[in-house]
Amino acid sequence: MSQQIKNDIAPTETSISEDRSFALSEHPHDNRNAQTPTAAQNAEPTLGAPTKRRRTSKVDTVLAQAKDIALAGIQEITSAENIGIVHHLRGEEERLTTHLFECTMSGYRGWFWFATLSRTPRSKIATVCEVGLIPGDDALLAPAWVPWSERMNTIEEENAETTDTEETTSHSEDTSDDE
Repeated sequence: MSQQIKNDIAPTETSISEDRSFALSEHPHDNRNAQTPTAAQNAEPTLGAPTKRRRTSKVDTVLAQAKDIALAGIQEITSAENIGIVHHLRGEEERLTTHLFECTMSGYRGWFWFATLSRTPRSKIATVCEVGLIPGDDALLAPAWVPWSERMNTIEEENAETTDTEETTSHSEDTSDDE
């Protein structure tokens, strides 16, 4: 293992055990070991022990050549005019590859049709595992979901502000009419 990888996966000087000891010693009903968090502890949340990142696999040559099988799988869920000419390959795992095709449907700019193919060891036959539509990096996505109660609170606040503004405006018009 290279020194760079060892440094990447080794814990940092501000060890996680310090943060865990703080979290474990603080119990809502136990004030004996109560500690106040320092500014450094509040600055960044801990995400657990560092782990080695998963490397992306190489694209399987048999599965990469099975573009027509991937295209046939996608054509089972959509018509050929909705599939663009842009084609990408992504190696997922050993003997598991995803074919990505551009989506040309209106309203789906940046989206891709995908077909994930696999094969058994020592086999030259590709099998379609899954097909579907996924967003790309520049895809237009829906905004984050907001619970109904929060949406209603916002609407009620806006209505209250509008009512207050109307009352203020009508009150100022009434005082100007009296003069």
